[in-house]
Amino acid sequence: MDEILKQLGGLLLGSVPTVIFMVLLYGLYSVLVHKPLVKVLAERRAKTEGAVEKARADIAASEARTAEYEQRLREARMAVFRAQEVRRQEALQVRAKAVAEARAAAQRQVEQARAGIEKDRLVAQSGLEGEAGRLAVEIIRMVLQPTGQPPAGVR
Repeated sequence: MDEILKQLGGLLLGSVPTVIFMVLLYGLYSVLVHKPLVKVLAERRAKTEGAVEKARADIAASEARTAEYEQRLREARMAVFRAQEVRRQEALQVRAKAVAEARAAAQRQVEQARAGIEKDRLVAQSGLEGEAGRLAVEIIRMVLQPTGQPPAGVR
């Protein structure tokens, strides 16, 4: 067993430089490769996630601007519709006023025409009454005239 322990001690003693070399190699690997690699990967991840987050923020901002634009567009359309409605109401009022004035003018013309017709009727009636009286006198004269003489107006 002593010999096994001696062999084991010799192996252990021979492995000390290998262990030191491995520890040194691990330290150098950590300092020269692993830490810079982890740092670069972290920066890369941060930039990628930052770009994704920036893209998300840009998308959200553009959606907000789009919603605001659509809202302003709806408001502008409503303003145009309100203005059109106001102009339509004004046009209807102007039209109603013009129709009322035309009706009033037509009514005045009808009244003037009725008055003129009534005046003409009265003139014609008085003329007819005068003519009727003259004709009655003429008829009476012809009826009462002796039969042998021709009528005064006929020759």
